[in-house]
Amino acid sequence: MTKTLNTSGKRKTAIARAKVKSGNGMVRVNSVPLDIYGTEIMRMKVSEPIVLYPAGIEGIDVSIDVRGGGSMGQAEAVRTALSRAILQWHNDPGIKDLYLTYDRTLLVNDSRQKEAKKPHGRGARKKFQKSYR
Repeated sequence: MTKTLNTSGKRKTAIARAKVKSGNGMVRVNSVPLDIYGTEIMRMKVSEPIVLYPAGIEGIDVSIDVRGGGSMGQAEAVRTALSRAILQWHNDPGIKDLYLTYDRTLLVNDSRQKEAKKPHGRGARKKFQKSYR
């Protein structure tokens, strides 16, 4: 039986689910190879865990499915799921220290959400103008 792991990452309303199994270092996001996924900025954002620890992706295949949110929210959710997958697969505290020193959101979901719209205005804080007084 082959070893498989499941991890996830969230950012705003985007949720990424990563499935890891032994393989030859292939990363796919929504069945698309990472080399051609999204824009260049999204690829750079997603590949940060791999750039920080290049040996982490050797010998494993990561398949990530991401839904919801916008393009950069999805990229950051994928990035969190990927770094968690690498960390869980290798189970090395040195990797965790490396990721946390670089950027905490590599391993911890960013909990910030859009503030809810309130009555008497267009958005969360803006209010309609008064024409009297």
